[in-house]
Amino acid sequence: MAGPLRVAWAAVAAALFALGGCDQQRIDQLEEGVATEADVRRQFGQPHASWPESDGGTTFEYSRQPEGQVAYMITIGPDGRMSALRQVLRPSEFSRIVPGMDAQQVRRLLGRPATTARYALRPGEEHWQWRWLDGQAPRVFTVTFDRAGRVAATATGEDPRETYKPA
Repeated sequence: MAGPLRVAWAAVAAALFALGGCDQQRIDQLEEGVATEADVRRQFGQPHASWPESDGGTTFEYSRQPEGQVAYMITIGPDGRMSALRQVLRPSEFSRIVPGMDAQQVRRLLGRPATTARYALRPGEEHWQWRWLDGQAPRVFTVTFDRAGRVAATATGEDPRETYKPA
């Protein structure tokens, strides 16, 4: 049984690696200040969410969660051209998540989480996690929301799916 399971996991890993390669090919087709909203949609498809910007532009969310380890925010300026493409699952973005923020603000910064969970022993709390890479190390970033739906705490740790290897 270990043989077929190992082959299945290898196939999943190869597919995820290929997905990352596909993203880079898509990104290479888009140039800031030149690419249009239509170009972005042609390369990335329908966004998971869109966010209005104060200048009249729009930011599109393209998350690769739960299986991937990246989330892109692509901004289309008021002129209809791409003005920014950012991979947001990284420490500098995580540091922007502070106590008191609401879930919508967190989602706006990091995109959809890989998982959400509530635990019986912690009634009223909700935990969101994003999978990301710290260099080559698989990690998770966790946000804990309190009963009011506000950020109570954040944490970064090893991705348990990568560190736990059944015998």
